[in-house]
Amino acid sequence: MTLEMIRSALAWCSLINIVLLLLWFLFFRFAHDWTYRTQTKWLNVSVDGFDTMHCAGMGLFKLGILLFNLVPYFALRIVG
Repeated sequence: MTLEMIRSALAWCSLINIVLLLLWFLFFRFAHDWTYRTQTKWLNVSVDGFDTMHCAGMGLFKLGILLFNLVPYFALRIVG
């Protein structure tokens, strides 16, 4: 496996993860009530708790993208 293949894989992983994060945000923003109704069938949570869970989840996901995809990608771009 060459450095170029690893860079390419990290770039694609970053792109896919950013698209998933964007979709999550769009669902949260524009289909909030539908998503809340759907998820409260399984969870007994208030609207504030629901919003907090999703904002924290999106933040952790964004941090994961940064740490596990973008930083290694840029490090490999600098090195090679």
